[in-house]
Amino acid sequence: MVTGLGIGGIAVALAAQAVLGDLFSYISIMFDKPFMAGDYIVFDDVMGTVENIGIKTTRLRSVTGEQIIVSNSSLTGSRVKNFKRMVTRRGLFTLGITYGTPKTKLEKVPAIIEGIINGVPCTKFERSHFSSYGDSSLNFETVYFVEGNDYKKYMDIQQEIYMKIYEAFEKEGLEFAYPTQTLYVKK
Repeated sequence: MVTGLGIGGIAVALAAQAVLGDLFSYISIMFDKPFMAGDYIVFDDVMGTVENIGIKTTRLRSVTGEQIIVSNSSLTGSRVKNFKRMVTRRGLFTLGITYGTPKTKLEKVPAIIEGIINGVPCTKFERSHFSSYGDSSLNFETVYFVEGNDYKKYMDIQQEIYMKIYEAFEKEGLEFAYPTQTLYVKK
């Protein structure tokens, strides 16, 4: 009987360990506040909006609609990215220009892009450079920042920048490159 109680006590202690771990994680989340209800978070391969922080679990709503229930100890043991607290969002894109474009036109590309980005509200131009010789294009890399954490606003601004670049490149006679291959046949 004593042996049975000893084994039962060990089983209860092991079961309580997980519950107590989640309870301490809940207390840690409540005091540290790495995220709150309404925040969009990402950790490991999980992402969603926090709906509820409970004593044992936290409930998230994914962008596809399903509810994800995660133990609090999993959250406190992971690196959590909180997108709600983002102050600025970094934008990065690469444009490929066709080989054979005259040097004088290539030299205009960074200035054209800088002018466009500086003309869009809530953006800050960082840099634009001729970054590499690609397999089928001369590549320019551009970095800019958008104020705020609203993803829709970021995508609207990115679309506006892309449309204005397209229009400006048409006016300048700059052609976007696409994957091409030249085949030489020897007779």
